[in-house]
Amino acid sequence: MIGLGLIGGSVLRAASAVGRKVWGATASEADAAEASADGFAASTDLDAALRKAAERDAIVVLAVPLTGLDEVLRKVAACVPHCLLTDVTSVKSAVLSSVRRLAPEARYVGGHPMAGTTESGWRAGNAALFGGAAWVACLEDDTDLAAWAEVARLALDVGAHVVPLTAAAHDEAVARVSHLPHLLAAVLASVGSEGGPLAMALAAGSYTDGTRVAGTRPELVRAMTEGNREALLPVLDEALGRLGAMRGSLASTGGLAATINAGHQGAQTLARAREVTPAGVRVNLEAPDARDGLRALGERGGRITAITDDTAIGEVA
Repeated sequence: MIGLGLIGGSVLRAASAVGRKVWGATASEADAAEASADGFAASTDLDAALRKAAERDAIVVLAVPLTGLDEVLRKVAACVPHCLLTDVTSVKSAVLSSVRRLAPEARYVGGHPMAGTTESGWRAGNAALFGGAAWVACLEDDTDLAAWAEVARLALDVGAHVVPLTAAAHDEAVARVSHLPHLLAAVLASVGSEGGPLAMALAAGSYTDGTRVAGTRPELVRAMTEGNREALLPVLDEALGRLGAMRGSLASTGGLAATINAGHQGAQTLARAREVTPAGVRVNLEAPDARDGLRALGERGGRITAITDDTAIGEVA
């Protein structure tokens, strides 16, 4: 595990808890010291950790900010060029491009667990963080299916279910349900705070719920949103268009029914999706169209819940 903050530290803990042999490296002396004090093999020596991965044919998991990724990938290419490589970064197309450019011989499978908190650092980690969470495991046309299955097994082992997608499909989806909410939370938090002490004294659930993720470290939010610029811009335009239409309606007729009703219907869509009884699906990983079948499952909102030797077992609404 390279990076021992909230997500990296949680993966290390969770993988260890299910019996996997784990070790980690981080640029943070504080995180390395705290992880070591908790009984984990951790240090600030990235080269040594990667050499150990090469010796043991280990999965290398990158849990570093997008801004520091290229430097780490150069180390990966130098120390363990043919490794099975995955990551937990919230943007996938940018990481895929960097891997192809800087560590092209690695067997790379992009990953993104849809779990987290606004806290950071080793102490924020939790072995149970991924229980019931979606974990995207990217599947491009050139992704090795055996490598994909190994990364999927890691995600399943730590309690997540796996959603197979291309990097591009992942980035468009998270622009809508993760990155845009971070930007809207930032706007809500700043507008609310401009109301001064009175506004803060009256702030209740609608404000705190809407601004929760604005408490995330700004550099992390910038990395994920700026790193997903291509997918985020059209989604942001869509949101701005709806805000503009809402403003125009309020100014001209005083009515907000269209916006509020559409929002309520959107919330009900999520609630209904979580209540649907799914149907079972099996995908033969040795079939010529396995990649297409897995990606189709993911794009329909399906998920993989188990993997046998040659079959991915899942469910879809």
